[in-house]
Amino acid sequence: MIEPDHPDLSIGQQCKLLSIARSSFYYTPKGETEQNLGLMRRIDEQFLEPPFFGVRQMTCICVTTDTW
Repeated sequence: MIEPDHPDLSIGQQCKLLSIARSSFYYTPKGETEQNLGLMRRIDEQFLEPPFFGVRQMTCICVTTDTW
């Protein structure tokens, strides 16, 4: 998509042609934290038991357990 070693077009020019911000070319996403992964795992486990729980019940379950 963008060639950093392009002989004629700079990275900025290539980004402008593609209508993307130059900062998005350099951006590297961060991974999930262990706390967030644990919470997502707990939500998945709880949702599989009674799959009809809504937001309020899932929030109550997450708050009353030790996943925070």
